[in-house]
Amino acid sequence: MVYVLLDGVGDLPHPDLKGKTPLDSAVTPNLDKLTKNGAMGEVISVGKGIAPESDIAVFNMLGYKFQHDDYVGRGVIEAIGVGTDFKDGDLALRGNFATLNDDGVIIDRRAGRRIEREDALEIAKEIEQHTRFSIPNTSVVVAPTIGHRVTVRIRCDGQPLSSDITNSDPAYSRIAGMGIAKAVTDYMKIEKCLPLNESSSSNLTAKLVNEFTEQSLGIMKRSEVNHRRNKNGKKLLNSILLRDAGNRYPVVKPINELYSMNFSCIVDMPVELGISEVLKMKAYSAGGMTDYEEKARVATKAMETQNAIYVHLKGPDEFGHDGDAIGKMKNIEEIDRRFFGTLLDNIDTKKVSVMISSDHSTPCINKGHSDDPVPLLVSGDSIKKDNTVRFTEIESKKGKIGLLEGSQVVKTGLELIKSQM
Repeated sequence: MVYVLLDGVGDLPHPDLKGKTPLDSAVTPNLDKLTKNGAMGEVISVGKGIAPESDIAVFNMLGYKFQHDDYVGRGVIEAIGVGTDFKDGDLALRGNFATLNDDGVIIDRRAGRRIEREDALEIAKEIEQHTRFSIPNTSVVVAPTIGHRVTVRIRCDGQPLSSDITNSDPAYSRIAGMGIAKAVTDYMKIEKCLPLNESSSSNLTAKLVNEFTEQSLGIMKRSEVNHRRNKNGKKLLNSILLRDAGNRYPVVKPINELYSMNFSCIVDMPVELGISEVLKMKAYSAGGMTDYEEKARVATKAMETQNAIYVHLKGPDEFGHDGDAIGKMKNIEEIDRRFFGTLLDNIDTKKVSVMISSDHSTPCINKGHSDDPVPLLVSGDSIKKDNTVRFTEIESKKGKIGLLEGSQVVKTGLELIKSQM
């Protein structure tokens, strides 16, 4: 089985597309072909009323259903994904480089999104070198990843830090270990980090996070990086928004034990790389994020030794966050042509089934994640067809699979494939 998650592909009707969704508007002959050869359903990846972040959504879509208190937080997963030295008692947070105006209002949560690697590394090094915490033997690692994304690890020797703190990023709230997207407004400021209980550890941790935020704002304001960016008309890297605190390494059953099979992956982003490391899932190298043909070829080749491969394609989510419905539609068409076209040219659908879904919906009108159901398709010559014809939100409601929770998807797909063999 080739299991493809199209990041944030689900959407809502949009006026720029004459009241259709990007999936419904896109010309997708290869997805249409796969749909006609399979059965559809809908998925709520994490839970009704929960607009999930990608980390907890992907875990669920791979079959791991966490209770809120069981989850270690995205900060830890991304720190693991980028190889940061992390141990129990450290604090790991996911961050965004962001742009503030002179009044401290966030004018771009992603500082232009496409940030030069050299600028991100230089300013991160300055923050590490010049931050001085009030507690002795406290250190920080600032690790830029891709684009605006960054992970921050704070270590206080001899004193374990707590994950029971609030986010400084105003666009996300925190329910125990789980990050939940909030409505994005035009007037947001960095929020003060607060302890979520009265413990000395939570109070200490919140204090250190606030010291980091306050000092990093000053360091970034003075940075030569931002003097250059300002001169060149680029958005400033003058703040880091922090969220999803975690303080322990996750302990879960490896995915190959969970399904008794060889399960591998093709992923690019730090969060998915972290998930693959935590689940002990073999990760294949397959070019850059938009090297869709290469990803399809590597997935096909992997089927010679693997039972299943999970492929995560990032594109649609970014257009959703940018509110660009036409761009999202075109990206879906590009993925259809370059990834699914190449995949179909290289697999035998009598032997290899294809399962397609998404980790969550990212409606362009919201510019953020939502809890709206996403389509699910299980396709292959052995699958009993249900007369659905297109991979869209509307068609998925007609499918015989029905409505599933994310944690049921892989098991359901495998049962459908095996029952027809």
